[in-house]
Amino acid sequence: MSEAGTARVTADGRLRFQGALFRCALGKGGVRADKREGDGATPAGLMPLRRVLYRADRTAPPAARVRVEPIAPEDGWCDDSGHPDYNRQIRLPHPARHEVLWREDGLYDIIGVLGWNDAPAERGRGSAIFLHIARADYGPTEGCIALDARELRRVLAGLEAVAVLG
Repeated sequence: MSEAGTARVTADGRLRFQGALFRCALGKGGVRADKREGDGATPAGLMPLRRVLYRADRTAPPAARVRVEPIAPEDGWCDDSGHPDYNRQIRLPHPARHEVLWREDGLYDIIGVLGWNDAPAERGRGSAIFLHIARADYGPTEGCIALDARELRRVLAGLEAVAVLG
């Protein structure tokens, strides 16, 4: 990963990338090096951008250095640490606890999937850590990093990884 392709995120909600500074929303549990499932925290550490998902019925595909794929109403993400699909994209319906990716509020119209706890996933260490669209008031997330939609597109176009500083 190149220095030019890595965004730096500080615990006060600022993302610096390629000389630009953006406001971002972070987890309601703050930034934690010891991230646990359900704590609402954004994990501290270096996370590569794995791929980008988007809602083709609402927006054009964003430019990215990684694979870009449309999502469908049947797409979800397993956050049940006791299930073999933990911290993986799944198809709905699904028997385990999960998050629906096809949201009505628009926050997941563009999703950058970050490489947190996925190689391999460890039970209870946290799941579904994404870059996604922020609420208008930049209210806290459940552990993700959220940006304005235009700024998210700008960052995704050159992003390789995100370094969250605790």
